[in-house]
Amino acid sequence: MATETRKGRGRGFASMDPQKQREIASKGGRAAHLQGTAHEWSSDEAREAGRKGGAASRGHMQA
Repeated sequence: MATETRKGRGRGFASMDPQKQREIASKGGRAAHLQGTAHEWSSDEAREAGRKGGAASRGHMQA
């Protein structure tokens, strides 16, 4: 840890190394799917989200 530069107190999720964060986050995702509470995108939902995101990134929204 002597070579790492961290801001703050070095506590919490944000201060963990990225690999450890990924491990914890993936456990949460798997648990949500097992419980049936995770959102699964349909092709139509994904298409609409992509369209909205593309429009927003170009600086204007199309209806």
